[in-house]
Amino acid sequence: MKKIVLILVFSTFLANHLVSQSQNNIGLQFFGLAIHPKGDPLNAHLMPFKLDKDAFFVVNFGVIASYDHFIYKDILSIKFAQTLFADCATQLAGVTHLGFRIKIFRIGKHLLQLGIGPTFMFRKNWYDLEGYVQTHPINGEPGDKYQTKFIWYGGEIEYKYAINDHFDISAGFIPHYNIVMSTYLGVNYKFKKN
Repeated sequence: MKKIVLILVFSTFLANHLVSQSQNNIGLQFFGLAIHPKGDPLNAHLMPFKLDKDAFFVVNFGVIASYDHFIYKDILSIKFAQTLFADCATQLAGVTHLGFRIKIFRIGKHLLQLGIGPTFMFRKNWYDLEGYVQTHPINGEPGDKYQTKFIWYGGEIEYKYAINDHFDISAGFIPHYNIVMSTYLGVNYKFKKN
């Protein structure tokens, strides 16, 4: 917990003391498609919105609210994102992320960013589901209310297309290491330009 507080304080310091030369933005994304790289055949029976029998692809329903604050020109930003969604078993789950974003390229209206930073994931305990077999490295025991996972280096690849000076369409890919990969689509509102 102390490490998370230190990261938040450091990030706030950077955001308030470095000059931004781009448009900060808030976003709302709709979440998405979950991808299990090796499938999850032992738990596929628990996933009502799987697109194949081994649950390689599963539809999730939820939202991501985000804030992106540029700290160096249009190159480097700090992003905070909070996700709430129905996971693959349609139970409550969420992801909290704070990290840096760096511009890979901008060509006309197209922007590609790469992000990395600490990520905390939780989901309602799957041990409560009949027939659940633990197949992913996530913390939690039978009887716990939630299962959790903290990753220091959670990442994101995000593509944005500028509709106009204030709105972008965004699409992203989030690789949650060794658990699941996720996708999203949404919009961003750019509200400050220096």
